[in-house]
Amino acid sequence: MTNILEAIVNIAESPIYEIRNHYSGRNRMNNVGEALETFIKDAFANTIQTESETEKMRRYNEEFSWLGNQNHPPDIMIKGGDAIEVKKIQNENSDLALNSSYPKSTVQVNSTMITQACKTCEDWTEKDLIYCVGHTNDYSIKSLWMVYGNIYAANHKIYQIIKQKITEGINEIPNVELAKTNELGRVNRVDPLGITNLRIRGMWQIQNPRRVFDYLFASSESRFEVIAIIPTSKYDGFPTESKTKLETLENSNITIQNIQVKDPNNPANLVDAKLIKFTIMD
Repeated sequence: MTNILEAIVNIAESPIYEIRNHYSGRNRMNNVGEALETFIKDAFANTIQTESETEKMRRYNEEFSWLGNQNHPPDIMIKGGDAIEVKKIQNENSDLALNSSYPKSTVQVNSTMITQACKTCEDWTEKDLIYCVGHTNDYSIKSLWMVYGNIYAANHKIYQIIKQKITEGINEIPNVELAKTNELGRVNRVDPLGITNLRIRGMWQIQNPRRVFDYLFASSESRFEVIAIIPTSKYDGFPTESKTKLETLENSNITIQNIQVKDPNNPANLVDAKLIKFTIMD
């Protein structure tokens, strides 16, 4: 079973950052957003340099239980492992657009945002979530942040309370016909003819990890960098083989540090974590 440590090793051994050319040259895609998501899948499946589409399909089938779509998170689920959400930004200070899905510390099978096919793709209840945030231009990845949701986003209840209060407020409006919806609200037959409906949607945003964790280190003028922040308790639970593979990798561009990060549910508390950096300078 693959994991984030295996993905970091695979990227370090095949540091392809001009992803649009890498994938469009094989007639796969011309959009850098699609290329980014494929690069993430290839990193976890160890298929960055694999040219055979049949072999890629076989490896994806071995490693992943779910490869989602743009409207229903998560983007990727590892069989028996973590879930992955891929986000692209083209400005290193941009917020992440989450649209109608609030930030998540984990992915839960009872979420209304998840499709039935995702819920039944394997036997699962809750998965740790990795946010993979790529800062790109039209052709290349400048940086890739890989951060676990439970040190990035608050508990589900924090966001659910806000959503619930807004929905309750909408429901208190007199003389309107409300419909059941997964959105914040839906009002049907607003006008006298009964031909107009109002959909009320949440548009969630969250600061990107570079801004959230700017207290950890200063930005560098690198050609390409991968930054992973992993709770120590999670890191310790990975297979010894994966940890050894990363820790003994003969690559001077990789560093591993013990750090502490703010607890998203109470910033007065600090959480032990590992900061893993892979950097290629100009």
